[in-house]
Amino acid sequence: MKQDQPLVRDVFPDLIAELTTLLEDEGEHELAICVRDVRLVAMCDCGDDFCQSIHTAVHPKGKPYGEGHRCVPLSPSKGMLILDVVHGRIMYIEILNRAPVRSPKL
Repeated sequence: MKQDQPLVRDVFPDLIAELTTLLEDEGEHELAICVRDVRLVAMCDCGDDFCQSIHTAVHPKGKPYGEGHRCVPLSPSKGMLILDVVHGRIMYIEILNRAPVRSPKL
C-alpha cells in the first residue's frame, strides 16, 4: 500500500475516535488499535446517497474477500458502521445512513 495515501484519522478524526470507542465497547481491542492506522485508499463509488463508505485496502470490485473474512457490525447512536476485516486487517469501513462525515481539512 502506498504510504502517500492519507491516514483516515487525519482526514476524518471524529470517525476514527468513534470507531475506536465502539470497537473497545465490543471487546475488539486489537481492531481498536489497528483502526487508528488505516489509510484512505478510496471512497466508495456506489453512488448511493446514504453511503459514505471507505476502502482502506485495495480489493477487486465484485470479488468476495474469501478465507479469513469477517464482518464486524458496530452499534453507533446513528446510522450503521460495519467493518470488513480479513485476517485482522480492516479492509473496508461501511458508513451508512449517517450525517456526512466531515474533514477538518476541507
